[in-house]
Formats: sequence, structure tokens, C-alpha cells
Amino acid sequence: MTDIKAEWEKALGEKDCEKLLELFDDYVDSIETEEELIKELQRLGEVAIQCENPYDLLHEISHVYAHLDDIDSAMELYRNVTERKKEDPEEYATALYYLADAYEHFGKPEKAIEIYQRLLEHEENVLKNEREIALTLANLAVNYDELGETEKAMELMERAREIFERIRDEKNYMISLLDLAHFKYELGDYDSAEGLIREILRSPRDNEIEINAKLIEAEIWAGRGEYDKSFKALRDALLKAINVSDDIFGLVFDTLVDFIEGLFNEGAYDVVARNMDGFAVLFEDDTADFFKAIAELARWKTGDDGAKKRFDELYGKIQNEELMEILDEWKRPKLSLSLGV
Repeated sequence: MTDIKAEWEKALGEKDCEKLLELFDDYVDSIETEEELIKELQRLGEVAIQCENPYDLLHEISHVYAHLDDIDSAMELYRNVTERKKEDPEEYATALYYLADAYEHFGKPEKAIEIYQRLLEHEENVLKNEREIALTLANLAVNYDELGETEKAMELMERAREIFERIRDEKNYMISLLDLAHFKYELGDYDSAEGLIREILRSPRDNEIEINAKLIEAEIWAGRGEYDKSFKALRDALLKAINVSDDIFGLVFDTLVDFIEGLFNEGAYDVVARNMDGFAVLFEDDTADFFKAIAELARWKTGDDGAKKRFDELYGKIQNEELMEILDEWKRPKLSLSLGV
């Protein structure tokens, strides 16, 4: 503790933001009281806003403030940085972006829209960088969609798409098509959404774009009630995600689990049971037993007497506690309340 305290004080005194970032996790973990933690965050914040590139450090500080249920203090730091960067047009644009992104990250889309709009005006009137204008339009669109203003979101994303196409930014063009497909799905226009997904999957693409296209394709099929096709799209996404990254794999896996849970809640046990083998064969660890157990749980819920024994045997093979917790939740009888007449 003494050594890290000395290093921390030295870095604070020298305003060495890289060193402070390096020490941050270990030093914060060493603080014993909330009062002391708040005091250190205040000291650190005063230094962080003076950093040439403060955003990684602000990100760490803001998450601790969020843990303390004090988002306002975190946002005040981002606002202070934005104010300090006003004299440099490029730096000011960067600060506005991080301020808007922080509002978005902490679930304040209205404030995010307000700041993204300021950024858009700055980019259109001062910087005049078409790619940055399109990216800001896309960010605005996502936040309007978060507020339920999906038609406004589509209008803004279409403007972004046109710019990405014109400047031949292929990756962001494809991402804008993904977002448009999702918006159209949300509005119930499944045919148009499907058309956009087909366009994306026909074109050269990276793995992450293909995976997200498959996730939206699964949404479209589910919206039409074609659950077997949804499972096929989700399987394609999961198979691709296995070799991409842990974050992407986690996103797809969680989406799949949520989809299965929704089908359990609807009582669509047969469709669950017949699709789990396709996922089990993708794994060599107890995740395979997890999917096999889901199939037996579904059969059990349809009244198959032998399925309970098979489920228990598979459940006993699973070591992953998170997977066990999912099954524990799903096997509980659902309580239903009814009013007597």
C-alpha cells in the first residue's frame, strides 16, 4: 500500500495521466472508505481535466462515480474538458463526442442528442469533414431510436448512409445498412429489413458486420413467427462469433439465451427442443451439455416423463455456474395469478 500510495502521489503531483491510468485500478481497490474514495476522485478529476488526452482516465473515473450513484460528478468532468478544449476546433469536436458518448453510455439519450447536435453543427460549419458528419448523424439516429423516435432515426441514418456511400466508406456504409434494417424491423417493415440484410450479406464484409446482420435476420424471422429460421440465423452468428472475440461471442450467446427464454415463456417448447442439437455440436465443453439439457427441459415441459431424468443427468455434467443458474431459473414453475369471479 505504501509503495502504490507514493507512486500515486508522485503521478498526481507531476500530472502524469498515463501513470495515473496505469495505477488506477490497484490504487482504487486499496481505498477502504467511501469518503476517502470520493476525496481521491475529486483530486484525480482536477488533474484529469488538464490532461492532453484525458478520455481513458475519465472513462475509469466515471465508472467509479456510477458505482457511487453519482453520474452528475462524472459528467461535470466531461463538461469541464469540453470547455477547456473550445479554442482548438479539432480538440473541441473530440471533447463534444466523448461528452455525448458518456451521456449515451449512462442512459441519458436526450442529453446525448443535445450534445451530438452541437457537434454536428460544429462539424458542418467549421470542420466540414463529411465522414465525421455522417458518423455524428448515425449517432444521433441511434439515440433517437432509443427514445422510440424510430422514423426520425431512419431519416438521420439515411442521410449518414448517403454520405458513407458517396465517400466510399464501405464499412460504415454497411453498418448504416444494419441500423436501417433494425429500424425497419422495429417499424414492422420486415420485407424491407430483409432486403437490406440480403444486400449486406451479398457484399464483402468483416465478421462483426456479418454477425450483426445474422442477429437482425433472426429478429426478422422471429417477427414473422418463423422460429426455426431464427434459430438457423442465430446458429450462423454463434458459429462465426466463436472465432472473433469474447465480447462478440458473449453478445450473440446472450441474444440466443434471451430468445430461448422468450420461447419458453410463450410455451413454444417443441421448437426449442428440436433446435438445440444444432448448438450443442458447436461445443466440446459443458456448453454442449447445457444446450442438450435445454432440449430435455423443453420436452419435460411438454409432458415427456423420461425427459426429467435425461435433464438431471445432463445438468449434473455442467460445471459452469452461470449456465446452471440459467437452467435453474427456467426449470422453476411459472407462478400465475388469477382472479376468482
